[in-house]
Amino acid sequence: MKNFFIILAMKILNIILKIFHKNGGNLLGKIAFNWNPEILKYFKTNCPVIAVSATNGKTMTNNCIAYTLKNSGYKVVSNVEGNNMETGIISTLLKNCSLFGKIKADFLVFEVDESYIPIVFKDFKLDTLVILNFFRDQLDRNGEVESLILRINEFLKTYNGNLILNNDDPNVARLGQANPENLNVYYFSVDKYKYATENIKEAGEGKFCPFCKTKLEYEYYQYSHVGKFNCPNCNFGNNEIYKLATNIDLKNRCFEINDVTYNIKGNSIYLVYNYTAVISVCSLYNISTEIIRNSLSTFSLNNGRLEELEINGVKTIINLAKNPTGSNVSLRILNEDDDEKELLFVLNDNIADGFDVSWIWDINFDNLNNVSRIITSGTRAYDIAIRIKTSGFDSCKIEPYLDLTEAIQALYKTDIKKYVIANYTSLQPTRKQIKHFGGLEK
Repeated sequence: MKNFFIILAMKILNIILKIFHKNGGNLLGKIAFNWNPEILKYFKTNCPVIAVSATNGKTMTNNCIAYTLKNSGYKVVSNVEGNNMETGIISTLLKNCSLFGKIKADFLVFEVDESYIPIVFKDFKLDTLVILNFFRDQLDRNGEVESLILRINEFLKTYNGNLILNNDDPNVARLGQANPENLNVYYFSVDKYKYATENIKEAGEGKFCPFCKTKLEYEYYQYSHVGKFNCPNCNFGNNEIYKLATNIDLKNRCFEINDVTYNIKGNSIYLVYNYTAVISVCSLYNISTEIIRNSLSTFSLNNGRLEELEINGVKTIINLAKNPTGSNVSLRILNEDDDEKELLFVLNDNIADGFDVSWIWDINFDNLNNVSRIITSGTRAYDIAIRIKTSGFDSCKIEPYLDLTEAIQALYKTDIKKYVIANYTSLQPTRKQIKHFGGLEK
C-alpha cells in the first residue's frame, strides 16, 4: 500500500505542477525515491525496454528512436526531456503509470546516464542497451573513463539482452566480451569520411588493447579516439558489423546503409554515428526502412544540439559541449565550414557542470578556419578566453564578458555567421537569450 500512496501523491503533485505550467524535471522521482529507494521494483510493464547511454549523443539518439517508433504507430514512453538519472527515469514512469504501477505502452525508451546503468537496471528489466561512446567527462563526478567502463562491464557480465555497440570506439567495443554467453551483441560502424585523419588530432582515451595491453593500430581517426582500429596481437576490434554507414556526405547531409540513402538534418560525423545506432535499434524491432528514412529526414531535436537559427538575418548554429570531445566535435563542424564566422563560447562551472574546468586545455583551438572573432562568456569567461589565447589565436580578437546579455549584444554587432558553443548549465540560458534577442521568443 505504501507504493500505491506514493504514486497517488506524486500524480496529485504532477497535476499541481501542470497547473502552474511546470514540468518538474526529476522532482517527482526524487521525492518518491526518498520515500522508497526500491520504488523501481513496483513498476510493471510487458513491453520492450530500450536504453541509450553514452558520454555524448544519448539525448539525440534516444529521442530519435522514440520518434521513429511513434511514427510506426506505437505508443512510446520516454524521458525525452533528458532527465537521465535514476530519479529522472522514476519521474517518467510515475507520470505514465497507473496507481498500481502498471505502464501501458508498446515501448519504453530511456536515455540513461552512464553511471546509472547498473543502478537503474538492477531492479528494472532491460531488453536492449545501446552504447555510443565513452569520453572523459566531469571527472569530479564520474572519475576516469576506465573506472566507469569497469562498472558497466561488471553489470554486463550477467546481461543477456540485446547489446548494440559502437565498434569504432575501443572503449565501447570491449564491452561486447563482458558476457561470452550473450549471443545478442550487435556492432555498428561508420566508414571513413572526408575529414578523417591518419593521426589523432584531439584528446582521446583507450589507446591500448584492454585484453592484451598492446598498442592499438588505427587505419584512420574520425574524431578523438573514434575510428577504424584493431589490435595487431589479439585482433580486438575485428567484429562482425550489423550496420555499416557508408558514402558519408556531410555537405548534402546524407549517408547510406545497405544501399539505402538516409537524409538527415545536421552535418556532423558524430550525428551519423547517432543515426546509425537508431537504425540498428529500429531494425532489430522490424521497423520498416521507409519509416526509418522518413523519421531521420524530419527529426530535429531543437534544444541547442546542433540547432540552426536565423537571428535578425544572421545564420546561427548552437551546440552543447560539456567536455573536451563535445567541444572538439563542435569545432570540427566550424572548421569544416569555409564561410567567415564568429564564435561565442559560454563556459559555466556550476554543480551540474562540474567545478573542475581543467578539461578546456584538451580542446583543440589550433588553426581555426576563417574565424574572425571569438566572444567568451559564463562564470569562467576569462578561463576559456585565456585558453583560446594560448592556442595562438589573436588576443585582440577575443572579447570576454561575464554578463551573458552583453556577450550576445556584442556577438550580433556584425552580420557574420555565428557559431555558439555552450556547456551544460549555460546552454539553455544562452539559447533563450539569443532567441529573445532575435525576437523568436518573448
